[in-house]
Amino acid sequence: MTAEPADDPPIPEGFVLHDRRSPVTDPWRPIWARRSDTAFQLGLYLAEAHTNSRGLAHGGLISALADNAMGLTCWLHRPESGGLVTVNLSVDFMGAGRIGQWLEIRPEMIRTGQTLAFARALILADDTVIAQAAATFHVAPPRS
Repeated sequence: MTAEPADDPPIPEGFVLHDRRSPVTDPWRPIWARRSDTAFQLGLYLAEAHTNSRGLAHGGLISALADNAMGLTCWLHRPESGGLVTVNLSVDFMGAGRIGQWLEIRPEMIRTGQTLAFARALILADDTVIAQAAATFHVAPPRS
């Protein structure tokens, strides 16, 4: 666990530095995670690197983080699998996130079967819902 930088705003309770690295998300760090028995939430403070040309949270950032959080949440329910791969992802945008706001992905696993898992998530900026997402994942068989 790594401590937060001293000049950053306080991180919400229960969040720790997300230790699962990816070439896609590395430029957006620090990303924070809060894991429970049923969900894997992600969050970050929005900065200029997270925005589009209008200074609002970029839809690609929101989509990628929602996909990541929903996939990890489904994995919590299927840890014996060989991994999960996104089959379908949809995101509905209802608002905007702005620089300095805490962006949080709150996923929920809906159902998992033998080969598919389904999840949804709310995306919030400072506790206001700005998007919702849904995803279907292929559940790979356990590795031999």
